[in-house]
Amino acid sequence: MSIFPRISLKPEVTEYLKSVFLNKEVLTAVGHQEAEHRFHKLLSCLSHPPSYTCVRASTHLAPLEEIRQQLAEELRKQLMCSSSAEEVSVQILPHPRIADVLILPVEGPRPVKQLGSEVVVGAQCGGAVLRGAHVFAPGILGSPKYMKAGDLVSVFSDLEGKCTRGATSFQGKKVFVGNGVAEMDRSTIFCTDEPARGIGIRMVEPLYRSPSFDGVLPSLAFLQNLPSVVVGHVLGPRPGERILDMCAAPGGKTCHIAALMGDQGEVVALDRIRNKIDRIRQNAQMLHLQSVKAHCFNSTLSVSSDPAQETEGPPFPPESFDRVLLDAPCSGLGQRPNMGSTWSLKEICSYQPLQRKLFHAAVRLLKKGGVLVYSTCTVTLAENEEQVAWALDTFPCLSLVPQEPHIGAEGMPGAGLPPEQLRLLQRFSPELSWEQTEITAPLPCRADSDTIGFFIAKFLKN
Repeated sequence: MSIFPRISLKPEVTEYLKSVFLNKEVLTAVGHQEAEHRFHKLLSCLSHPPSYTCVRASTHLAPLEEIRQQLAEELRKQLMCSSSAEEVSVQILPHPRIADVLILPVEGPRPVKQLGSEVVVGAQCGGAVLRGAHVFAPGILGSPKYMKAGDLVSVFSDLEGKCTRGATSFQGKKVFVGNGVAEMDRSTIFCTDEPARGIGIRMVEPLYRSPSFDGVLPSLAFLQNLPSVVVGHVLGPRPGERILDMCAAPGGKTCHIAALMGDQGEVVALDRIRNKIDRIRQNAQMLHLQSVKAHCFNSTLSVSSDPAQETEGPPFPPESFDRVLLDAPCSGLGQRPNMGSTWSLKEICSYQPLQRKLFHAAVRLLKKGGVLVYSTCTVTLAENEEQVAWALDTFPCLSLVPQEPHIGAEGMPGAGLPPEQLRLLQRFSPELSWEQTEITAPLPCRADSDTIGFFIAKFLKN
């Protein structure tokens, strides 16, 4: 159900996206009216959260049913502490096709009454609240002048990034995301030498209710969007292989690959930001995975010019890996919920050259007969289907191969790819089912379509 305004974008970005979704090939395939309808549904659904929470279970450590039962018990305790209801039940269902996924329904939108005291948070923080998070102090932009710990406040998300940090009131574009209790005084949040840390507002009446996973079974239950879990299965890692994750932070997919291999083999994770490498190592340690080797390195430079080089870390000799995951940096326009983006069109379109540099390195590092999976969390043609068309043209050794599981839609027309190749691509397109997948439909039916926007292509190096 649509209760929020459509995602707030700069006009030039909206027009660009419209040209993508109303390109000539799409118009020929579905007609102008349907194409325009899909585009407007996309703008609406992006500002809303999916109707479920997806959890990747650490089935390398315990059976799925055992994890499901432990998770239900932990969340039941959490709800009993925050709910006055006599009976507290938690619905957790296994995904029908993906053996290490559990899905939980999100309750909402709920009838929550706005209060007089308003706290304003950034759009990213507001999105996290809609998916079950509390408000952490760094996300707070404005609060009432005399706010004290214990005060009941309404939380609003700043749509256009115009609220000044420390504001006592804000009249710009904002949306209500729920009510909470202040855990800190205003002075603690804004008037200290060191930036405030920890929970600033504990949400008690969120507009969309879903469990908080903060500290809940950290080694057994890993919050991850469903398409991101699908990527690991599509890559198809096998025990004993050497696999490269080129843009690995924060390490969710890296650890999933290692788990799917039974922690037998080597998963090399690269990222160019040092503290993100620490996060990958922490995640691997928490999930008891020994096969992950993380290095701080620029993946565009990860191919060694010396084929005889024998080092554990990057750069690597050509054809060093059995499989490569290129989960590329992208414009992120498929993320949900996303209330608003202040990015310019230049910023949105800046990723294609970087993605191609990474592609060049990935193909060189892949062994003959190896598998390359390319993925993004965006909805543009330039970063998805156009990159596939470019890669097939640039690297004659690459060919598209079927994906398993294939639960998303096929690729979008517009990049000149023939229908048989579009069918091999996997594009998660929430706009195709937005407001059609009724809340009364069985949860597993909603789970495959009510996702973030995401794209996956699988190549074989011949």
